[in-house]
Amino acid sequence: MEVEAVTTVVKTVLNHERLLDGFSHDCRLKGLSEKTIAEYKAQIRMFLQLLDDLDKDIIDVDQLVLREFLSYLKDERGLRHKTVKGYFTALSTFYEYLFFEGQSKSNIVLPFRRRYLRRYKEGYDIQERQLISVEEMGRLVNSAIDPRDKAIMVLLAKTGARRGELIRIDVGDINWEDYSITLKPTRKRSNRVVFFDDEAALILRRWLGFRDKLNPQTEALFVNYNDNGRLKRSGVYNAVVKYAERLGYHDSNSPDLEDHFGPHCFRHWFTTFLLRNGMKREYVKELRGDRREEAIDIYHHIDREELRRAYLAYIPKLGT
Repeated sequence: MEVEAVTTVVKTVLNHERLLDGFSHDCRLKGLSEKTIAEYKAQIRMFLQLLDDLDKDIIDVDQLVLREFLSYLKDERGLRHKTVKGYFTALSTFYEYLFFEGQSKSNIVLPFRRRYLRRYKEGYDIQERQLISVEEMGRLVNSAIDPRDKAIMVLLAKTGARRGELIRIDVGDINWEDYSITLKPTRKRSNRVVFFDDEAALILRRWLGFRDKLNPQTEALFVNYNDNGRLKRSGVYNAVVKYAERLGYHDSNSPDLEDHFGPHCFRHWFTTFLLRNGMKREYVKELRGDRREEAIDIYHHIDREELRRAYLAYIPKLGT
């Protein structure tokens, strides 16, 4: 019996490895990176170990087995929601492959993920936008060698401006006396004045010195290097993502929003850390330029100097 049991285990392991080899080849054909494939295989191996412990075969997996795996990851290993989602992304990709190869009747993981791994807010499914720490933000900004890219990221982080608002800023919109910028009017924004601090001012002045040498034929604060014209939305995206990828903040292969780091993540970061640092919610809303929702809000004005002082007191320092 012992010999038979060992033989069965060996056959199971060999079968699993053959499946993983085929899965790896399939992933490469789909264009996944070697790093992603290695992570997927490690995560799937953990699931296969659970199947062995439960004396289950791959084709015998049902909702009970998946619940067991979910409980193991969350309760026994104490993994965060984002990490658990990564395991089930790998598992879903694996079962998609098995279904395509005719070795499984369906991808059983898909409905399970929809039921247990979504997060809900007011009845609607939402994905968490990635939030990095203050230290990580400082690392991101300081990783930029290009003075323009560094100024872009600092202003996004320090003002909470949207990408479209940023590219429409002209040099003349900057008020150096009180370190403020008057944004162009848009349908989404109420308050158009945003502030920046000493850190941002230093980086902004460096970029302006470099910009002047380019002799651009535009008043735009940020220009592209091809024709010195106004920078476009895609230019801002590329300026952010290339540094975020190098630091591991952005994974273009992941389908999950929380694994991506783009320009809007700065606005999320700006809002979160002002609130965490203790700024009044109405001040944060004013700095964000959120539309006033009630008629009485139109008559409620926050003193500009008071708002500026509060901003300087609560905006995080990035060590630039």
